Amino acid sequence: MDPRTAEQGRLVLVIEAIDSLTRRGEPATINAIAYEIGFDQSGASRLVKSATDAGLIELWTLDTDARRRHATVTPTGHTMLKNAHAWQEKVFNQLTDDWTPGQRRAFQQAMTTLIDRSYSLNA
Repeated sequence: MDPRTAEQGRLVLVIEAIDSLTRRGEPATINAIAYEIGFDQSGASRLVKSATDAGLIELWTLDTDARRRHATVTPTGHTMLKNAHAWQEKVFNQLTDDWTPGQRRAFQQAMTTLIDRSYSLNA
């Protein structure tokens, strides 16, 4: 795999994690991001730094606790995420071009159930 493609994938991974945490109303701290993507804290910290350096996310601290950094996705990061999702949809459509609409719905429902279940197991 091209190293640039791999790096793009890692950046999308960290942006997706921050976006997901934010949509769930959870703070996107380095530790929360690490847990979300299944990395150790130092690995997640390196990914966050790379995404920050690329202008895809911003880090900020609370006035009450400067040790805890929170991440937010920038407009550029949202564009990258939107493009990544469009690419994922394209690939999914290619992989399932011979599926019926019912098969696609059943797969989507099963994946949604699996993801929801993974969150409940970690709660």
